[in-house]
Amino acid sequence: MEKTFEQNTSILQENEELGTVKIADDVVAMIAGLAATEVQGVAAMAGNISNELMSKMGVKNLAKGVKVEVMGKRVKTELALIIEYGHNIPAVSQRVQEKVKSTIENMTGLEVSDIDIRIAGVCMQKDR
Repeated sequence: MEKTFEQNTSILQENEELGTVKIADDVVAMIAGLAATEVQGVAAMAGNISNELMSKMGVKNLAKGVKVEVMGKRVKTELALIIEYGHNIPAVSQRVQEKVKSTIENMTGLEVSDIDIRIAGVCMQKDR
């Protein structure tokens, strides 16, 4: 395996007979971003306008607006959200925290210690 992948990966499982399972920090960030956008009241992750332009060219950055720090088996996550107008920001934020935590833990087996949310804006449009 190339050394360039070593610095941004975490070991999920080691087995002397079968080998090692590693996950890139970007994958954990992608999981967090997708989970957050599934919550009702979240219009988008901050920076998704550039994602829309890039997706027209066939490129998607699903980790936009997400910062992840993996330390051993623990994960700290920061999310920048754009909330839909009319939704209760604290309630939406709490649902996002719960959804992101459960999704990361279920998919990776890592323990989520912190999920910090920054509200980057409010979307005034009725449809996405």
